[in-house]
Amino acid sequence: MDQLQNHRLRGILTLVGILLAIFLAAESWKVVRDITRTDLNEPTISVSGEGRVFVKPDLGKISVGVTSEQPTAEAAEKRTNEAANKIFEALKAKGVEEKDIKTTNYSISPMYDYDKGRQRLRGYQVSQSFEVKIRDLAKAGEIIAAASAAGANQVSGLSFTTEDPERIQAEARAKAIENARQKAEELAGKLGVRLGKVTSFYESGPTPIFYERSLLGKGGDGAPPPAPAVPTGENEVVVTVTVGYQIK
Repeated sequence: MDQLQNHRLRGILTLVGILLAIFLAAESWKVVRDITRTDLNEPTISVSGEGRVFVKPDLGKISVGVTSEQPTAEAAEKRTNEAANKIFEALKAKGVEEKDIKTTNYSISPMYDYDKGRQRLRGYQVSQSFEVKIRDLAKAGEIIAAASAAGANQVSGLSFTTEDPERIQAEARAKAIENARQKAEELAGKLGVRLGKVTSFYESGPTPIFYERSLLGKGGDGAPPPAPAVPTGENEVVVTVTVGYQIK
């Protein structure tokens, strides 16, 4: 009798286990179906939006450098270092803070002449360059002229940007999202449907469009060159988004 009861109990437990497994499988399928319902069964629309922000720059950047060539490496280093120190002091005298002057390159290279297939050491070239941040944009031309007068023979890559580009990007993104929403609502109205929840989002950008120019000059000889006119203009940041909406 005990064996018969045990056999029945095991059968009941097995049946309960099978029913529980079927229930869990059904619930799992329901969850998957709910997650994918939008993609599989419910129609959606996708629209693109664009946000543009114009902002007056508050920060300038420029590359300033000096290159010297001498018969020996020691002489070339001495000439370059002397000029670099003068440039450094001239920049500070124009109000550029030391933290805004960063060395970006220092190199020593042998220079050769070739005569009838033979190589002959001509001397050594030593170069040093700085990235300079200009916070007082009204003095940009004066700073360029001062660096040239102090001995900089490489001045290039002038560009204007903003101190807080993330804030500008967020503003452009918000405009792009609003532009996409307006387009989606207009399209939904023409189709005779209503917008539901957002089903997808993609962002491209930002695309900064900024003023940039290249400046070349020789410094350290004769009278200081006149300060160039350096208009800053405006920067334009463009963000594009693509938003998908469920429609009802």
